[in-house]
Amino acid sequence: MNILVTGGAGYIGSHAAKLLQNQGHLPVVLDDLSTGHQEFVRYGPFVQGDVRDETLILETLRQFKIGAVMHFAAKISVEESTRLPEQYFSTNVGGAISLLSAMKRAEVKRLVFSSSAAVYGEPRAELIGEDHPTDPVNPYGTTKLHAEQAIRAIAPSFGLKAAFLRYFNVVGADPDGDIWEWHDPETHVLPNLLRAMGDGLPFQLYGDDYATPDGTAIRDYVNVLDLTAVHLDALARLERTGEEPILISNVGLGAGISVHQLVSLAETVCGKRVHARVSPRRRGDPPRLVADNSFLKTWSEAWSRGFRPMEQTLRELMAVSGNRPESDPSPPEITTRRH
Repeated sequence: MNILVTGGAGYIGSHAAKLLQNQGHLPVVLDDLSTGHQEFVRYGPFVQGDVRDETLILETLRQFKIGAVMHFAAKISVEESTRLPEQYFSTNVGGAISLLSAMKRAEVKRLVFSSSAAVYGEPRAELIGEDHPTDPVNPYGTTKLHAEQAIRAIAPSFGLKAAFLRYFNVVGADPDGDIWEWHDPETHVLPNLLRAMGDGLPFQLYGDDYATPDGTAIRDYVNVLDLTAVHLDALARLERTGEEPILISNVGLGAGISVHQLVSLAETVCGKRVHARVSPRRRGDPPRLVADNSFLKTWSEAWSRGFRPMEQTLRELMAVSGNRPESDPSPPEITTRRH
């Protein structure tokens, strides 16, 4: 199948594109490169443009005879969303609506949507299930929830089947070293921790006064390779007849690790000490986010094969660090620019 991967030059999208190619699909990447990297577009055609550009999306769907869409394109920083909420609503909600409108016109009826555990807000249980109330505490989570609502509302008008995958915290990288987590500025805990460890610099730990056993935030970390495999499982489920038109599923390990525990584990695996410098909490960060992944276990083949624990993710990251290409040896097949 030819599959449009919006945001396919970014962290998760590029890993999905590689897996799609490995499984015999043609990933067609659409990305404006505002935060993505052209070096990561190496697994199929590339269309440079904005996900809010309905005309461009429609042309791309028709030109490449797209059969399904994986929608990753979004702004993703919780902290930034509290300062620039208008940009988050424009891209994350407006972009989803533009994509849906183009899909409706092109009669593309399969969508896997990159959602987030941020839609739940403050946890009201130790483990968060899909039936947990959705009450986001920051604009980022609000935009993801509104995008889900837009998909739900628009889907019946043209027979769309969609999967909402609510990720918890995503970590890890391609073991070949071709693509990796690369944000500028980097806001995610694991790459910042490993960078601080490698450079001998202090690691910024945001908040040690949460209502958790050691005072630091607890998160459920899922490896990006396992996550992208779940995307293929979701697409396969949407292709089967008789399934519900909307699939909503958490994607997480179902176990939490605090930031202090993560630092300790990294020190053990990497054999280096970390000097943590405590800073105030970041706005919009809840104290604990851990998945109840009971439903995921009922339908995902990737889960049945086994998700990577954090120790394995750390060892894999150490094995590929320092072995990254400086430039892309194989440029994209097609580039279309629209200004």
